[in-house]
Amino acid sequence: MSCPCRAIDESRRIITGRYAALRICKASNGIQAGRNARRCSLMQQHPDLPEAFAELGVEVRFLKALVKLNFVKPSDIQLAMIPHALEGKDILGQARTGTGKTAAFGLPILQNIDPDGRLQAICLVPTRELAVQVTAELTRLSQCTDLHIVAVYGGQKVATQLHQLGRKPHFVVGTPGRVMDFMQRGVLNLQSLKFAVLDEVDRMLDIGFREDIRNILGRIHGDHQTIFVSATIEGEIRRLARRYMTDPMELDVSKDQMTVDAIDQSYVTAEPRDKYRLLRLILKQEQPPICIVFCNTKAVARKITKKLHADDINAMEIHGDLAQNQRDRVMASFRNHKIDVLVATDLAARGIDVSEISHIINYDIPQDPEVYVHRIGRTARMGAKGVAITFVGNDQGKELTTIEILINEQVRHREVEGFKASEPWQPPAEQAAAQQAAEAPAKPAPKLTLASKFKTRRRRRL
Repeated sequence: MSCPCRAIDESRRIITGRYAALRICKASNGIQAGRNARRCSLMQQHPDLPEAFAELGVEVRFLKALVKLNFVKPSDIQLAMIPHALEGKDILGQARTGTGKTAAFGLPILQNIDPDGRLQAICLVPTRELAVQVTAELTRLSQCTDLHIVAVYGGQKVATQLHQLGRKPHFVVGTPGRVMDFMQRGVLNLQSLKFAVLDEVDRMLDIGFREDIRNILGRIHGDHQTIFVSATIEGEIRRLARRYMTDPMELDVSKDQMTVDAIDQSYVTAEPRDKYRLLRLILKQEQPPICIVFCNTKAVARKITKKLHADDINAMEIHGDLAQNQRDRVMASFRNHKIDVLVATDLAARGIDVSEISHIINYDIPQDPEVYVHRIGRTARMGAKGVAITFVGNDQGKELTTIEILINEQVRHREVEGFKASEPWQPPAEQAAAQQAAEAPAKPAPKLTLASKFKTRRRRRL
């Protein structure tokens, strides 16, 4: 028989727990009500600010910047990530190219940085161009604040970047190799770091930055928030997360879609010697306001740019043979709409993130279907419309089929007015032989004789 005192104590514990839960519920409701009241008051004072971002918890100083950037509605990754990142949670975010990942992790971190403190945030990226792009985006997002953001990457003078680091930035964006270099020099101290971001972490692992990433993350001590952003989240990324993150939230808004529905994808059959003529016709007929032409090699990119200049088309090239300062100038001209056509190779195009790109032309079909997805992801940014046209040779049907299998969509065939493809090319000797054979009269069949039925017996030599 149980003791009545123990039963009374148990009843009190249950009742007390219920009252505690009720108090917590009321408190949370009160906090939410307070937030709603502040948001309503804010929107009454500033009716021009984007309310959808205000509901996520973004402050006025950043909402004003979003107005200047024409940000009205958050993307899926921004809706999912911003509230949790503002709470300081570690996050694994998976989203496709062109979905606004930089603002998704940038806004919460910038909002939580102490303007009076020193270096508090670092973002690692795989390429120089992406470092420049992310820095520019974060700078635009923080334009109504006093926060200082610096990019460090290879290909630029060390003295220049040392000078920028000497100005005590709050946020550093860099490639792992250059970040490691400055850490070894003792000019980049991560002791006061509160935020660490790995952008396109899958790409960094692909190109061999594993050890650098481990070394950099291993140098960060003390309480800090870590965010990984990637197009795919697989084994190695999860192993890094388990080692360097605390109970991370996994947010996946990729929806298994390899392309954006807003992109009009098509292909045109063209042999190599017809491609430039086809390109000129498309540029003349479509008149794209801003366009990227992708090539597989640097030599082809140079050749196309030279021909476009000869035809009075405002074009510039970007590829690995250009020095970093040249590539920076080209990208600055492209972002400022000072050029109409950018001719690019894939390696140099990693950091291209210009929301107004209307057309992507694949002058050469890529061998890797993932590269195709990356290329066409440069257009239709943030819900805009876009056009992607691919030139396909008669012998490249296999490559096109591989792409269609990957994106789970059939790329439609496109007819370009005024363009007629040439016949498949044959070597001159084979072409002449084929023509001669076609023109030559048919030879009569040889007559059979009695001698032809018998062969002379060959004697064996002794």
